[in-house]
Amino acid sequence: MVRSVLSILAGTVVLTVASFAIEAVLNLLLLRAFPHALPNAEALRTNLWARAVMFAYGFVCVAAGGYVAARIARRSPMTHAAVLGVIQAGLTVAAMFSPEGNHASRVQWTLTAVLSVPAALAGGALCRNGIRNGE
Repeated sequence: MVRSVLSILAGTVVLTVASFAIEAVLNLLLLRAFPHALPNAEALRTNLWARAVMFAYGFVCVAAGGYVAARIARRSPMTHAAVLGVIQAGLTVAAMFSPEGNHASRVQWTLTAVLSVPAALAGGALCRNGIRNGE
């Protein structure tokens, strides 16, 4: 039981830290690389291509969290990855209704929440199928 809880917590930490780290670096890079198309942070939030990139790395971060949850749990890796995805979907819905949630459309929030479970399951599948430690 403790290992299960720790696996979910570790997966959540991995996806959160990775997502925020990538966002911090990528936002600066995009703003500097495309100053005319992306003059400020508000432009990042409204630009379709920037949103697509953010969605893609978010998906990868949730998959990484699912991988970590499955790897640490050992038993029932896909179940642990799925639980992580459900928790992430719930956190996404909570963020959508928060006062700061207006930086994305309801469609974007909903799509992110719905795809959290498949993303986490993809990470769990990578772990389950032996793609760990160079196998």
